[in-house]
Amino acid sequence: MQHEGNLIKMRTEANSPVRYFLPLGSDEITMNDLIGNKLSINFSGQINCIHCGKKTKRSFGQGFCYQCFQTAPEADPSVMRPELSRSHLGIARDLEWARKHDLIDHYVYLAVTDALKVGVTRYHQVPTRWIDQGASYAIKLAKTPNRHIAGVIESFLKNYMNDKTNWRAMLRNEVDLSIDLAVEKERVATLLPDELKKYLSNEHEIMSLTYPVKKFPDKIKSISLDKTPEVEGILSGIKGQYLIFEDGRVFNVRAHNGYFVELQT
Repeated sequence: MQHEGNLIKMRTEANSPVRYFLPLGSDEITMNDLIGNKLSINFSGQINCIHCGKKTKRSFGQGFCYQCFQTAPEADPSVMRPELSRSHLGIARDLEWARKHDLIDHYVYLAVTDALKVGVTRYHQVPTRWIDQGASYAIKLAKTPNRHIAGVIESFLKNYMNDKTNWRAMLRNEVDLSIDLAVEKERVATLLPDELKKYLSNEHEIMSLTYPVKKFPDKIKSISLDKTPEVEGILSGIKGQYLIFEDGRVFNVRAHNGYFVELQT
């Protein structure tokens, strides 16, 4: 079958294993069904901004034209660095957007992607955020009434642990299974200053996630459509927002937001 349209990150469902769906044009492709089959992706050379839709020669911040990267609320620096959010002070690129996205409950969480990491997500993005990062396990650490406070907690804890995922180790499935998130949550809670401890969550469930992968690669080579506009291979699995091919090549769908492609299965 043939599908075409602008790439956007895959929609997910937290089944066991995780189920993936790729919106492309007017279609939504059930990606799990394609594992073990030949897949080809052909990039037309056209990139459209995921915010305004206009053509852009280069994508900024995972899918924006330069103007929207500078002005769109979805591309605000606080998206990547929550502690920079100032919406609680009435300062934002778009206050109406901020009321719906920043001035709502947020979770600070601990996750095991390869090693232990700390992260922030909006309450309604659990467990989507964990899946997108390829986490194997995750637990809620704190619940805050806005993005800024969650970012302050995360920023403080970055002194003690990573806030980034080693994506190569994650895709090789090099997961430190010795990490006990319940124990880590108790340990990390003691590190917080008193003014931040009041946000600690009393939700202690550890969520375990598995991914539809037939075989994890030993060596990894990342695919860029800018350098390789035609990609073809046997789809071996999916983890995070990555398509994993049988020969060890991996394709980050989210990194190519807005790229107009033809996909054949």
